[in-house]
Amino acid sequence: MKFEQHLSQQQKQVQKLAMTQQLQQSIQILQYNSEELFAYIEAKSLENPLIDIHTETNYGDFPSSGSRTYTNEENNYLNQIPDEHTSLFEYLIDQIHLNYRDTYLRTLVLFLVEYIDLNGYLMIDLEEATLKTGATAIEMLDALTLIQQLDPAGVGARDLHECLLLQIERDETAPELAYIVIEEEFDHLANRKWGMIAKKFDVALSEIQTIFDYIQTLTPAPGSIFESTSGLYIRPDLTLRIKDKQLTVRSNKTGTPTIQFQQAYFERMEATDDKEVQDYIKEKKNEFEWLEKTIIQRGDTILRVGTEIVQRQQEFFFKEDRPLKPMTLKEIAETLNIHESTVSRTVNGKYLETEFGVFELRSFFSHGLSNDNTGEETSTSSIKKQLQALVDNENKAKPLSDQKLVDLLKEQEIEISRRTVTKYREALGIPASSKRKRYDD
Repeated sequence: MKFEQHLSQQQKQVQKLAMTQQLQQSIQILQYNSEELFAYIEAKSLENPLIDIHTETNYGDFPSSGSRTYTNEENNYLNQIPDEHTSLFEYLIDQIHLNYRDTYLRTLVLFLVEYIDLNGYLMIDLEEATLKTGATAIEMLDALTLIQQLDPAGVGARDLHECLLLQIERDETAPELAYIVIEEEFDHLANRKWGMIAKKFDVALSEIQTIFDYIQTLTPAPGSIFESTSGLYIRPDLTLRIKDKQLTVRSNKTGTPTIQFQQAYFERMEATDDKEVQDYIKEKKNEFEWLEKTIIQRGDTILRVGTEIVQRQQEFFFKEDRPLKPMTLKEIAETLNIHESTVSRTVNGKYLETEFGVFELRSFFSHGLSNDNTGEETSTSSIKKQLQALVDNENKAKPLSDQKLVDLLKEQEIEISRRTVTKYREALGIPASSKRKRYDD
């Protein structure tokens, strides 16, 4: 009797474990973005012969802007990514073989290219390079000079200073004094000791300002344009349309993978007399049914959460300045009667397509600050927008201090501390007032 009871308990534990694993997989599928979901389904189809993957190829009664017929080839997200991607190293090698004759100097050039990092900088000291190759210092310097004549401009530099000089040297539109100012007064320019520079070169501060503005257009990492393009293509999960002042949110079916059941194959395998085959095919059928149900639940959850977000943030879609109301994950969770962690997984990596851009769902969440004067809350994003507007419209010759920004925001009935203004300013990438001062004519 004791043995039978023990066996019964063991069976119950095994069933509970299986359910836990499926629950964990369901949670993971909800967290997947579109590309990760496609990869997961594709992997499952390789394990399960009953899963057949299909991709929606049109919007049905929900057309996108402009009339166009879409094909499977166009809508497969994998086709949006280039088949081939040239690395910086490959690009440099091609130029070397095309431009330079097969000489000992070219051998040294090819040696140095091995030490160019992804940003385009040379990561080996020339003295060390001469020791490794047996070349003379002059030969190695000549080889580096040849590399620095290749594209992109700035490649082969040993530091930021040299990188900027290489770019200026090849730019016919550069301000007249740009090269010599960077060459001789790079640190003073960066530290905005412009009066000293202007006096040295006997020019107006406005000319130094022009040089500084020009330097901002140069790249500190010339090789970065060759970084991988993966992740640049976004497939929106939801699409928003506005008609007659009404907001409509629908799931974006185009290009979204769906699964279909291989009924004929199942019936053929089920009809065999082999018990192991029958058990196997039933197990795979249960797996298909679970996966189909989970994918549908994922889509429904994203649609429910997305619709609730849109309803709460209607002003964002109707007003040109795109204001956001304070909104938290907890509020959405309570309204939809789901767990807060479910909302968090739903909004991360999921995107809403609108007529004026594509937005990640989590970008619509913003905590609010209490406004003592009105009793209402203002979202941090709205405050940042107003802060940015004040800076954009300030007198650049006399930029606003953080305390002055506090005072101006207070006039707009937004009371926040100077410390908070500083934090928001830094988050927006706005330099301090001393760094924003300009010397235009």
